[in-house]
Amino acid sequence: MNSKLDTLPSWLAYLEQLHPTAIEMGLERVEKVRSDLNLSPHFPVITVGGTNGKGSVCALLESILTEAGYVVGCYTSPHLVHYNERIRINRVPMPDQQIVEAFVKVNQSRERCAVSLTYFEFSTLAAMFLFESQPVDVTILEVGLGGRYDAVNIFDPDCVILTNVAMDHMDYLGDTREAIGYEKAGIFRTDRSAVYSDSDIPATVNQYAQEIKAHLLKFQYDFGFNIEASHWNYWSNTRQRNVLPRPALFGANQYKNASACLAALDTLSDHLPVDMQSIRKGLLNVVLPGRFQILSLQPMIIVDVAHNPAAAAVFSENLISSKPQNLTGKTFMVFAMLQDKDISGVVAALKKEMDVWLLAPIDHARGANTKTLLENLYNQEITRENHAIHEFENIESAFDFACEQATKNDRICVLGSFHTASAVLQYQNRKIRQ
Repeated sequence: MNSKLDTLPSWLAYLEQLHPTAIEMGLERVEKVRSDLNLSPHFPVITVGGTNGKGSVCALLESILTEAGYVVGCYTSPHLVHYNERIRINRVPMPDQQIVEAFVKVNQSRERCAVSLTYFEFSTLAAMFLFESQPVDVTILEVGLGGRYDAVNIFDPDCVILTNVAMDHMDYLGDTREAIGYEKAGIFRTDRSAVYSDSDIPATVNQYAQEIKAHLLKFQYDFGFNIEASHWNYWSNTRQRNVLPRPALFGANQYKNASACLAALDTLSDHLPVDMQSIRKGLLNVVLPGRFQILSLQPMIIVDVAHNPAAAAVFSENLISSKPQNLTGKTFMVFAMLQDKDISGVVAALKKEMDVWLLAPIDHARGANTKTLLENLYNQEITRENHAIHEFENIESAFDFACEQATKNDRICVLGSFHTASAVLQYQNRKIRQ
């Protein structure tokens, strides 16, 4: 092991080159290290999977449970600005030194087991090591990719939330919703509750739940919500929670996410009772950067991590619903994506709302160059003849151009990847410090 591994940045650089591939499906290697570390959570675990909305669900659960007085561990990915965002206790990112100490322990175990680990696998083990070394009451784990063979699945959940199933990561999970749904349902457990929070459920999710005898709770059948003028109400087959405040996270889909959280908490009420005041405060105080995050109002600047067609469609709906009546200006799109994503599908979901496309590459091995982005715009009949299209060397220069050109009546959208959102948020932070 490199003797210079004494800071978090040095460790992260080490993890990036530790395994020959960034993603490797399977649990055998990570299970060996888990067993060697004797990681076995003594607290309830809530695992959150799905194509879109996982981060929102984790943030809502984390906020409600923290407001209820519990010590809450939360592991999410990827991060936007700082790695520490991935591992939090009571909404506070873990400090560098404690993460480094956990990395040392995991690496010692990894070497004893004579295996290599991916960046995500290593991070998952370190997160649980930290949670088990703290007086944590409950832990929330966000699935990284899929479910069945994702590293978080080595820890048995007491309850699962599966947000939805859409087309993404097809190279790893399959090229149909049924195949993808089967992989994502792999986080279900026998005799444990699994909450599905979308109305369109693949048959394979139902079938797998029946096969292993998981208790599947389905949106609109077992739980749901209704919206009133100034509040909303949650209902389930066992209880109702009325006069709830709108979630602080933007978008109509957040009612689905919040109701799924309440359904999950209902199943855990014997171990983790939560009162109405904590639910209301949790809904009001939840924060999640990069999800329809509004940085400015004049011009309106919106940052979102949407990176597949389903998420882009939700973004487009939110963009329409949030448009002020007197806003008559243009909409600029700072657009950068990874080349293995459905770029054309994302463009199709966005194209009706965009006037100016600002294309930039992502500084990553999987990043699409501007030529590829342009080809996908042309595939959707967005050309230089009918739209303003500009290409840039990087995301920051595209964002600068948008800020220089936009008037107070215009909108600037930043979208396409966590990398895209991260680049702009970090750039904004650097400008604020200058």
